[in-house]
Amino acid sequence: QEVVSERTCQFDSDFAHEGQLTTSCLFSLIEVMKKRLVLFLCLAVAVFSSCQKILDPLKEIVDVKTLSGFSKLYVLNEGKDGANNASLDCLVVVDGNYQNGVYRNMNPQVGAGLGDVANDIAVYNDQVWIVVNKSGLVNVLSAKDDKEIGTVSLPTPRHIALGDGYAYVTSWNGASSTSNPRGTVYKISTSTRTVAGSVEVGYQPEGVTLYNGKLYVANSGGLSAYIAPDYAYDNTVSVIDASTMEVVETIPVQINLKYAYSDGKGSVYVTSMGNFNDIHSGLYRINVSNGNEVTKIADYVSVSSIYEDTVYYLGTEQEFDWTASEKTWKGGACTSGTVSPWSLPLDGMSPYGLLAIDRENFLVSDAGDYVNPGTIRLYNKGVALWTEYSGVCPGHFAIW
Repeated sequence: QEVVSERTCQFDSDFAHEGQLTTSCLFSLIEVMKKRLVLFLCLAVAVFSSCQKILDPLKEIVDVKTLSGFSKLYVLNEGKDGANNASLDCLVVVDGNYQNGVYRNMNPQVGAGLGDVANDIAVYNDQVWIVVNKSGLVNVLSAKDDKEIGTVSLPTPRHIALGDGYAYVTSWNGASSTSNPRGTVYKISTSTRTVAGSVEVGYQPEGVTLYNGKLYVANSGGLSAYIAPDYAYDNTVSVIDASTMEVVETIPVQINLKYAYSDGKGSVYVTSMGNFNDIHSGLYRINVSNGNEVTKIADYVSVSSIYEDTVYYLGTEQEFDWTASEKTWKGGACTSGTVSPWSLPLDGMSPYGLLAIDRENFLVSDAGDYVNPGTIRLYNKGVALWTEYSGVCPGHFAIW
């Protein structure tokens, strides 16, 4: 604020009786009014801009000219544990419209929304299958209009693989801090959305992949490590005959396994989260074509994704340094057990999820503070093209 001085604003004696200001005083007031008007306009523009970002976040148009071969890119936001705020975003490729909260927008009749802690997503035959862990649900949507067409109730479901007319969902089978049953894999018909079979596997199973008629399930033991009397992680991959739903082999790999991928050429890859202390995360290859031989591919694998026969990953050596304000991220691309250097200019992002759209386009998510909306960023040939706000904890992706 500006104040016109008494010295400048004295009444001229000649005009005092008429209540008029001196010429110098009048000019000073005009200058003050000009400055205040400029300040008001600046504030108005700032307020208008911020309101636009808050009130109209669904109309952000992003550059998608590098993307082709599909119609929609789904971003599944886990939400905050216990807050029941899992959500689904969607990038419509034809017009570059990034839409937040498409599940709630297209399914207003579902009052509770998507559910509590979304954990995985996959697309199969124009259907979008979404695993919601804490709510104990598998939601099925139509990819054409994102409307819900059915749900399946399962105890603490975790991850999903689809193929040959079935969805295969891993489940912790109700495990908790006071109960520790072995996990289960459920077989669900994609046409009827009913359970067609199940089988017991290891403790707290996570990722699952289908290859050559068999399921490969990464068992974590993520709760077992904190439950008496063993206090031990699981370290195995359960191999299941998908037709009979029987475990035909158990392969020791590494503790606390997370994701499972098949390259379609005789290799199955699994990631490990380590023990968050002195055993680091990593990537391991199971050579199905060579007697299920296990080979360690890399340390430090925080996020990963597969495109065709190549697994892409990013990680940091400071993964157990909880006080580090900034971390150095490195990555690699693994094909048939051979690793090539691969990286992205993260520019302050802390990867929470990774999607290899193809060999040139990659999507990285950042969960931020795990409470407020996160961000996603698209890279093309190693160059960041755009960044967009997502829901809370964006961590899983699917393409239709």
